[in-house]
Amino acid sequence: MITNIIILGCGSSIGVPRIDGYWGNCKKTKKNIRTRSSMFIQKGDSNILIDTSPDLKQQLLKNKIKKVDHVLFTHEHADQTHGINELRPFFWISKKKIDIYGDMKTIKSLKKQFPYCFTKNKGYPPFLKSNVIKSNLVLGVKKEKIEFKCIRVRHGKIDCLGYIFQKVAYLSDCNGFYNNTIKDFRNLDILILDCLKFNKHPTHFNLKEAVKISKYLKAKKTILTNLHHDLDYKFLLNNLPSNVIPAYDGLKLTI
Repeated sequence: MITNIIILGCGSSIGVPRIDGYWGNCKKTKKNIRTRSSMFIQKGDSNILIDTSPDLKQQLLKNKIKKVDHVLFTHEHADQTHGINELRPFFWISKKKIDIYGDMKTIKSLKKQFPYCFTKNKGYPPFLKSNVIKSNLVLGVKKEKIEFKCIRVRHGKIDCLGYIFQKVAYLSDCNGFYNNTIKDFRNLDILILDCLKFNKHPTHFNLKEAVKISKYLKAKKTILTNLHHDLDYKFLLNNLPSNVIPAYDGLKLTI
C-alpha cells in the first residue's frame, strides 16, 4: 500500500516571512513562504501528524486534510506544539479522543500548558489521549500499519525524538546524534533533516553540517527542513549536491 507524505511546514520557529514582513535573503517567491515545521503521513485511511505547528490550521486547510488519527511529537518547544488546539474539530467529528505520542518530558509539558486538552474543564470535554513513548510504535491496522523507530537525537541541551519509518527519517530539530543509534539513520531512502542557516547554531545543524551529515549517512535523498530566512530556496536548489534538496511547504512524497 502506498504511503503519502506531505511536508506541511518547513520553516524555522519564526517562519518566512517574519511576522514584521522581513524576508531576509529569501526572494519573495512561493517556495520561500515557510510556515513552522510539521509533517503529514497517510497510509490508506490512517492519517498521522508529526508535531502541531502554530500554523497547523492553515497547513491542513491548504492540503485539504480533514481527519487526524494520531500525532507524534518530536519535543515540547512552542513551534512544534502550539497548534495543538486546532485538533479539537477532529474530535467533534469522530467523537473519539485523538492519540498523541511523545517522550515523558514532552507529554508532561503539554499537560501543564494545555490541561483542558486532557481533562474536563468547565464543561469542555477533553479531546486528546496522551501516550508516553517507551519503545518503537506501530500505528494503524492491517495493511495500514506503519512501524516507527523512535530515536533520541541531540537538540542543543535537550533531546528530541527522531522518527524512522519505511526507510524515511524525520529530524526537524537536531544538531547531533548518539553514538549507539546513529547507525539507524544510515542508508535510508529519504532523510528529512534540520538545516537552519548558514552560520553555526547551538541547537540546529547549519548548511555545511547538514550536507556533511547527509553524505556520512549515505541517504539516497536528503530534504532540508527547518529553514531560516537566510536560506533562499533557489540558491539552495542551485548549490546543493544532486541528492540534497530544500523542502518547501506542501512538498509531497510517495513511498
